[in-house]
Amino acid sequence: GSVSAPGTDSTPGAAAGGRDRYFDALRALALVRVVAYHAFGWPWAGLVFPSMGIMFGLAGTLMAKSLDSRPALAVVRGRLRRLLPPLWCWGLFVVGAMLVRGWMPGWQIVFWIVPLGDPPGSAWGEQAWEILWYLRTYLWFVLLSPLLLRVFRRAPVPVLLLSLAPVVVLSHVWQPPDDRFGTGLLDLATYLFCWMLGFAHRDGVLARLTAAPVVALSLAALAYGAWYACAHRGEYGTYDLDDIPLAQAFWSAGFVTPLMYAKARFGLRLPWLARRRRLDRLVTVLNARAVTVYLWHEVALVLAVVLIDRFWEVPAFEAYLPLDSQWFLLAVGWALVAVAVVLFGWVEDVAARRRPRLLP
Repeated sequence: GSVSAPGTDSTPGAAAGGRDRYFDALRALALVRVVAYHAFGWPWAGLVFPSMGIMFGLAGTLMAKSLDSRPALAVVRGRLRRLLPPLWCWGLFVVGAMLVRGWMPGWQIVFWIVPLGDPPGSAWGEQAWEILWYLRTYLWFVLLSPLLLRVFRRAPVPVLLLSLAPVVVLSHVWQPPDDRFGTGLLDLATYLFCWMLGFAHRDGVLARLTAAPVVALSLAALAYGAWYACAHRGEYGTYDLDDIPLAQAFWSAGFVTPLMYAKARFGLRLPWLARRRRLDRLVTVLNARAVTVYLWHEVALVLAVVLIDRFWEVPAFEAYLPLDSQWFLLAVGWALVAVAVVLFGWVEDVAARRRPRLLP
């Protein structure tokens, strides 16, 4: 077994006989898409594959599974134990680099220890630390899950449908303040449906639903999300879902629901993956080192730019390597992510109380 997303169980949604390769493949694909998006900045990437909605959906189903088998306090403590050491290891380097460059934090430095709010950082290091919103949102979902699961189980389908209401309220009725509290609240509201959808999958609620309403509602959510993103393009300056919470919430809901529903109804397991040894191995490593890959990928991309600048000074490299290609940047970025996985990935093993390994 291995850590599959920040602070998740070692056998996510698996039947007796090992890991669930369908969920593993989705998580690996989500990570690859995140790295590609940060390398290329494609505004349409979230429409093709809404990685964060998928990650929160998978994490929600694992959280419900854990809460069924262990006391809530033990589950929350276990999640924190798995999430925080990789963050601290990464933070030593990022905070250290910002301090060396003259940055001086106030009391908000505590958010680097437990990211209940966005950790502070300098403008110079922003590309590295701006991704921490995901860990902060994940952490809050973990803390709220014992309560959310109890509410969900009172009336599963109505609660699931109503979980889209908060983001509508925050978009149209009450504008949250532009501070740590406001951004935190907005992110929770944006991905609440996906997290609850994870509960619905775990509890067998999805498996009991008939296909027609699921497909109809999913298509309606996708249509509304896409329409809202395009209709408000002028207001936001882009149709990138990451910048438009309401569109993100509905598009993710419409996209992730069929993926979870197909799993629940048809028990998809991707047996062909085992026959493709290299691909199977890649999926395993990406899942076992998901936190490490997520935290270090932006640093890797920044370093890749610095490295490629040096390559221009070598005549042979300039002549034979596509140094001005974004794809080359992505390739160098992934090579540096691989270095980070080897150097720091073992921290995830230690956090999960497993024997540390260079490669899982």
